[in-house]
This record gives sequence, structure tokens and C-alpha cells, in this order.
Amino acid sequence: MAAADPEIDRLVTQLGDGVAAVRADAAERLCRAGTAALAAAVPLVRACADADEQVREWSVAALEDLGRPPPGSVTPLAELARGNHPLAAFWAITLLGRSGQDAATAVPTLAACLGANDPAVAERAAWALAKIGPAAAAARDRLAEAARATNPRLARLAREAIAAIGG
Repeated sequence: MAAADPEIDRLVTQLGDGVAAVRADAAERLCRAGTAALAAAVPLVRACADADEQVREWSVAALEDLGRPPPGSVTPLAELARGNHPLAAFWAITLLGRSGQDAATAVPTLAACLGANDPAVAERAAWALAKIGPAAAAARDRLAEAARATNPRLARLAREAIAAIGG
């Protein structure tokens, strides 16, 4: 396991600062750190629910190319996926999908997200279940419902997830 990076830790702390400009600067610096900011994946997802638009935008930018989240992220990401903020839920689900079968414990959460009011969240949940593959078999019934959705993109992604699960 790689040693903790004190600069990344400091920036993560600043993501929780009471001043929006400090939070935005921290998110921007984490974005510019690239994959070195991997340890900040969960705090960056939390920051996607920030009241400040710049904090949200820089957090999303940081997450876009971050890759697979670090080990131990599945549980906090699943909690964020169940949250009320669509952007944070979308990115939590995205990182769960990037985790592949390692996110199998989040399948019930992802299956529930198929019924989200926000179409992007529901669609991303179907995508993530496909990325988990056969380990997402418990979501097959919910995916079958989603495959009949009036939202054509959700229906297509649900069918693709069912195919990825197989069996």
C-alpha cells in the first residue's frame, strides 16, 4: 500500500473548509494532481454535493479521469449513491462501476438506484451493474423492470447489464 501523501491529505481537509473559495481551490488542486488524488475519491464525490458551483465543477473534473477508486471505497460510495444529491449519487455510482466485481456488495444499492427520479442516476446504475457483471445477478429482476422503461437509454443500458450478468 502506498504511503499517504500529506499534500493530498491537506487538500482533502480543505474540501471541508467553511469558505467556498478554499474548498474550490482544494478541488481544483486535486483535479490538477491527476491520479495522485486517488485517495481523495470519496471526499471528491462528497464535494459534488457542495452548495458552491465551482467546488462541484472542480470535483467532477477531478473524478472524470481518476480511474478505479481505492480499496475500501465501496461502502462509503454506496452510502453516497443512496443520498439525495443527484450529482454526488451519479459519481458514487460511476466509481462503483469502475470498481467492477469488487463492488458486488453495492448491488442492492445500485438496483435501488435504477428507480431514481433523476434519469442520469438510474442510467448510471444500469451501466455500473453491467460493469460488475455476473456478481450483479441479484439485480436481474430490477434490471428486467428497467429494460421495459419508457426512457430508451435506461432500457438499453438495462438490457446490456442483463447480457453482461449472463446466466
